[in-house]
Amino acid sequence: MRRVSSIAAAADFAARTEPHRRELVAYCYRMLGSAHEAEDLVQETLLRAWKARERYDEGRASVRTWLYRIATNACLSALRGRARRPLPSGLGAPSAEPRAPLVPVLDVGWLQPFPDALLPDGGAAGRGGMRLALVAAMQLLPARQRAVLVLRDVLEFSAAEVAAQLGTSVAAVNSALQRARAALAGSAPVAEEVAEPDDPATRATVDAYARAFEAADVAALVALLTDDAVLEMPPVPLWYRGRDDYGRFISHVFTRRGTGWRMRPAAANGQPALAAYAPGPDGPRLHTLQVLEVSGGRIARNTAFADPAVLAGFALPEAPAG
Repeated sequence: MRRVSSIAAAADFAARTEPHRRELVAYCYRMLGSAHEAEDLVQETLLRAWKARERYDEGRASVRTWLYRIATNACLSALRGRARRPLPSGLGAPSAEPRAPLVPVLDVGWLQPFPDALLPDGGAAGRGGMRLALVAAMQLLPARQRAVLVLRDVLEFSAAEVAAQLGTSVAAVNSALQRARAALAGSAPVAEEVAEPDDPATRATVDAYARAFEAADVAALVALLTDDAVLEMPPVPLWYRGRDDYGRFISHVFTRRGTGWRMRPAAANGQPALAAYAPGPDGPRLHTLQVLEVSGGRIARNTAFADPAVLAGFALPEAPAG
């Protein structure tokens, strides 16, 4: 009888918590800047919730609110004493030397992309709040301000609910939210200016960029960029800004690595992306995941991730199909 009761309790727990898993992973990613760590923290959150299930009072909070309180505490503990996860453009001035050595810096915990396959379905917790530039800007906030901002502005919890989750007052939550919004003003992307990945015009721009890259047509590629387009390549700390430097660097890449690249569609952070396959003696092999920001029909930013651990999280094939 005890075994039947235990099985029934586990099934009931899963039925009540599983619908919130994806949303929790997205939340923890915004807090931590790592999809892998976010999934680990959600596992920890659900384990803590299971152990505390008999103390949960549904008259005081919904299951969703209760889980977010546990997840927030887990994230704040994980972030204690830890440096923020940056992108190269957040660490120093751009380079103007296209032939600079591409030396990875592996002792920096770089901001990572988030696979679209893990995004929650629709709602405010979906694509909009996951933009790579927004998540990078949020890493500059103190951890508690970051939590308040996401819980209030993205997940739309009330100030009273957030105060209960953080063990503080409504006044403190409102003050933290005001400071977080002020800190992000001007640094986060304007939602209206960032195109959706499935927008036909956006898809056409990305397809044209892929064709230009495969053809090693630097002039055509540069024509698709905004005037101040950014190219960065974590874990390499170098980054470039502007059409000219972007184009000179890509030209050097074709000279150094050869032509015959292949590009395949991908998606990350609710943005269009391309899996880039570099030419080699045995044919093209996976090289980078390029997460693109398209604005006004042009490529405004390309964040090219080369870390094999990051690429593994997207389950990309080692060689392009077709």
